Amino acid sequence: MDYVIEMLHIRKEFPGIVANDDITLQVKKGEIHALLGENGAGKSTLMNVLFGLYQPEKGEIRVNGQKVNITDPNVANDLGIGMVHQHFMLIDKFTVTENIILGKEPKKSFTIDIKKAEQQVREISDRYGLDVDPQAKISDISVGMQQRVEILKTLYRGAEILIFDEPTAVLTPQEIHELIGIMKTLIQEGKSIILITHKLKEIMEVCDRVTVIRKGKGIGTLNVQDTNPQELAHLMVGRDVLFKTEKTEGRPGQNVLEIEQLHVKDSRGVEAVRGLDLTVRAGEIVGIAGVDGNGQSELIEAITGLRKADSGTVRLNGKNITNLRPRKVTEAGVSHIPEDRHKYGLVLDYTIGENMVLQTYYKNPMSRNGILNYKEIYKKAKSIIAEFDVRTPSEFTKARALSGGNQQKAIIGREVDRDPDLLIAAQPTRGLDVGAIEFIHRRLIEQRDHGKAVLLVSFELDEIMNLSDRIAVIYEGAIIDIVDPKQTTEQELGLLMAGSKKEREGEQTNV
Repeated sequence: MDYVIEMLHIRKEFPGIVANDDITLQVKKGEIHALLGENGAGKSTLMNVLFGLYQPEKGEIRVNGQKVNITDPNVANDLGIGMVHQHFMLIDKFTVTENIILGKEPKKSFTIDIKKAEQQVREISDRYGLDVDPQAKISDISVGMQQRVEILKTLYRGAEILIFDEPTAVLTPQEIHELIGIMKTLIQEGKSIILITHKLKEIMEVCDRVTVIRKGKGIGTLNVQDTNPQELAHLMVGRDVLFKTEKTEGRPGQNVLEIEQLHVKDSRGVEAVRGLDLTVRAGEIVGIAGVDGNGQSELIEAITGLRKADSGTVRLNGKNITNLRPRKVTEAGVSHIPEDRHKYGLVLDYTIGENMVLQTYYKNPMSRNGILNYKEIYKKAKSIIAEFDVRTPSEFTKARALSGGNQQKAIIGREVDRDPDLLIAAQPTRGLDVGAIEFIHRRLIEQRDHGKAVLLVSFELDEIMNLSDRIAVIYEGAIIDIVDPKQTTEQELGLLMAGSKKEREGEQTNV
């Protein structure tokens, strides 16, 4: 059998941890090969070895049958290997073209031939149906479009083998659908793709074969057509996984969060939340369903004090908390799992232990007379890490060293541990594997069952319908309908999310 990539018996160690332990991966030409594993299983580490960012302690790599020594990413590029990273490596102030050609600039005399570069970028973009504007600034384009720029960067450098590291973790359902189309086009053009993921639905839809790794060890390689999501989930986490969270009927109590006629502008000064009304009661989960960009982010930021509301009121347990500073909102009884864990959830260069007390470090026993009590801080951190199964070498490890999913579990642990009256969960399972998703869903339902009010914002309709007691549909900054998850369908929700309001008589009118 001819393989374009062979990674044979790879071992990669870090201080205190073996990330890859005797893993073998073999990729055929023209296939989409999934690399499946839990958060922290060693998937990204293995691909960073292939891309030359890490050097393995043992094992060998073959490209098109030839043994190679990939000492850095430039060597990988020369061998036709490109990598689209989970966290994009783009310069916001540069244009699309400037980012793509960086380090490989076409020259005209002693200057960069930017016109030629833009033409090349446009040609590659058109060939693969990427639809990217070469002159657009990175800061002005969507996350999905930024990912296309990363793909273009690899193609511009002549990549024949593309590594996608959790490519759908930050994308909307529509962008995911478009990305799958792009990947199929790449395969038709003769490329080969390694897809790092833990989304079983995507593997079943787009991949040819899948290699499973668990806790740094290779479990096996299967043909996708010969397996199913249940088997893959079991191989990945080592046990059976529930895809639907079991819960009892909710028993909602008094109003905890009351929002009336809220108006909020986005960062461009455009009104993003327009006269929004919403109530969340104790002992219930209210899910907000909507297409990205319909005011969800601005709504959450206004509730939590991260953005000023122009008018309207936000009440918590009857107390007006509109436009209070974030610390005051937190102290009033609000916990917030933010959609952007790096920007709002963690200080990446602090230890995971220090991150566990970001809202409580100034209180006794975490500090006394303004002096931090590190013994208590790390004691608290250790208990949260254990309870929420955060995979980290220790509580002293820097937050940036953890996998994305373990960073997320740490944030959720910190927020739940504070015992809030209102828990706001924005994209709480983005980037998590099925085992971690099951765990987080169970925790959110536990909060509900303990009488807490939970506001869930997610682009995953399965998640919204699985967890919510009521679903509020947001469109152009307002709640246009509230539906019962037991009596609605994904099709009805999709219509509502597109702005079609279902009247009581059963007719459809556009809002």
